[in-house]
Amino acid sequence: MPPQPPSAVSRDEPVIRDRGDACPGALRLHAADDGYLARIRIPGGMLDADAALALADAADRLGDGHIDLTSRGNAQLRGLGASCGGELQGVLVRAGLLPAPTHERVRNIVASPLTGLDRRGLPDVAPWVAELDRLLCASGAAAGLSGRFLFALDDGRGDVTSLDADVNLAAVRDGERALLWTADPADALLVAAADGPRAALAAASYFLDAVRRAGTRAWRVSELPAEQALRSGGLGDRLTAAGIPASVVRGSAGPRAAAPEPGVVEGPEGTAALSVFAPLGRLTTAQWRRLAGLTGRVRLTPWRGIVVPGLPARAAEDALAGLAGAGLVTGPADPWRSVTACTGRPGCAKSRADVRADARAVVAQAQPQPHAHPQGTRPLPVHWSGCERRCGHPRGTAWADVVATADGYDLTATGHAPQRGVPASELPAALAAVRRTTSHDAAKK
Repeated sequence: MPPQPPSAVSRDEPVIRDRGDACPGALRLHAADDGYLARIRIPGGMLDADAALALADAADRLGDGHIDLTSRGNAQLRGLGASCGGELQGVLVRAGLLPAPTHERVRNIVASPLTGLDRRGLPDVAPWVAELDRLLCASGAAAGLSGRFLFALDDGRGDVTSLDADVNLAAVRDGERALLWTADPADALLVAAADGPRAALAAASYFLDAVRRAGTRAWRVSELPAEQALRSGGLGDRLTAAGIPASVVRGSAGPRAAAPEPGVVEGPEGTAALSVFAPLGRLTTAQWRRLAGLTGRVRLTPWRGIVVPGLPARAAEDALAGLAGAGLVTGPADPWRSVTACTGRPGCAKSRADVRADARAVVAQAQPQPHAHPQGTRPLPVHWSGCERRCGHPRGTAWADVVATADGYDLTATGHAPQRGVPASELPAALAAVRRTTSHDAAKK
């Protein structure tokens, strides 16, 4: 396995912080080497055309003409000027993207991107997204959550509950019930589906109380010391006090699914959705506008992808071909399908290399290999990092870990001896060897 990222800590080593959470937001801009950065939370990744086009206009007028996708299905604008904060806030308020300025950094909600769109017959959790967001913004206590605290709303397929969120709410197939857990899915609580969003907020409140007792300024559930770890019994008591009936369900871990593959997703009643990816999670505003203009709705995914819902099935293939022509990833054999990277140089002062340029050079030498892996498996994801922080690394999965150092790149992957100080010119061969012999699915086992 790649080295454990610094953000993933053991409960035997409680986190004691001497500062508050500095996670960027839409109002708290981050000063980067390429200008200021704004991170706009988009609950469930769900955007209508007006909001999407407002972001594109802001990126063109105030930023560098691009929109970045984050590993939580949010959007980032880069290259902003130091004095643009007020103007950007006005844009976001008019677009409905800033319903509660005091809570804008805590609206971290991911949801199954294909919920309600495919033919699996799973419950549609999109209404949960809107309700949980409303409850979060209305709760004064919830403003105390860190910008890193994450809610995952899963329709039962197990895609977003594989992301190690702090609060997980997974629909049961009957649509009437839901499972709620914080750290351990094998020790969940069964609640009525209608109570799900309230129960999720109660779990976050339970966490905040544990943080106060611990005195450690923990930002994530995994950072709580063992003696303050959240227990299903304690959470059950909290739910009962809030008038939410709940029962403990042992051994309730559900499925763990991967991200939607790029392509056409067949939906009910003659509809279809398109699933595409942005190379390195970065779109031009022209690409962004093209996506938003197809049906007037988009869903951003935690895997730096975009789902376009609501197309007539007969028009889906032509629309997908148009997106391929616009430079987006539209098929699983595309070499960009499973390559991600942090910002790197010149945008980040901590980076030791222009990792995006080096990633592009490697991908340029790769060829689509639709039959390179056994049926049902996928190549191991590759994440490029400019330093040991590994910003934006994949969650809930193994990956080939490429980290810039003063002496070249360090490469580690499951089942392979670590390689240290690999020159950028030798990485194409080294990565090709790793990806030929290790699939994503084998690495998960």
